[in-house]
Amino acid sequence: MGQVIANASMSLDGYIAKQDNTIGRLFEWLQNGDVEIRTVDDRITLHMSRASAEYWHKWAGGLGALVCGRTLFDFTDGWDGMHTMGVPVVVLTHQIPTDWVEDHPAAPFHFVTDGVEAAVTQAQEIAGERTVAVTAGTIARQCLELGLLDAVAVDLVPVVMGQGRPFFGELSADDVPLGDPIECVQGDRVTHLMFPVEQNMTPSVEAEA
Repeated sequence: MGQVIANASMSLDGYIAKQDNTIGRLFEWLQNGDVEIRTVDDRITLHMSRASAEYWHKWAGGLGALVCGRTLFDFTDGWDGMHTMGVPVVVLTHQIPTDWVEDHPAAPFHFVTDGVEAAVTQAQEIAGERTVAVTAGTIARQCLELGLLDAVAVDLVPVVMGQGRPFFGELSADDVPLGDPIECVQGDRVTHLMFPVEQNMTPSVEAEA
């Protein structure tokens, strides 16, 4: 199976979005360079610095599936049936959005109602040897506490937001040690970092889905 990695753009004070889920300046690095990157959505074309583009191609090229929660799914309306990264999406939810599923019969989306471990397991089955990306926030916190993460990838943006939605939120476990960065790439107005999770951490009790 491929690795499970939590990933997000993050402010210097640790936030991945504002309280209303808007992202402020956190994604400006996706449009501040000369290298054009097309996505599966014809409406979205990225423009990155060369260093960020190389990092992006490596990340996107190894991605096999994405795990997200219902809040993000609802906020984006399921990306109109195809995530911008062009990979299958596993959504952890309490209730399957049957109307949305009927409206998007060909969408590569899978809805899991029996916990984050089941969602990650299904995503790994889909991804095979490729990476499973876990969205930051509640899902990443649960994965970290349960010992499901192999690494944490942060696109660190030089902006201070003051408040908002943190990358992990309040942990029920003790401090979780991360290793020295295995990736450190300086882009334009962003630093791409990846930290391995210490594998000898003790998982906490089952987190609430």
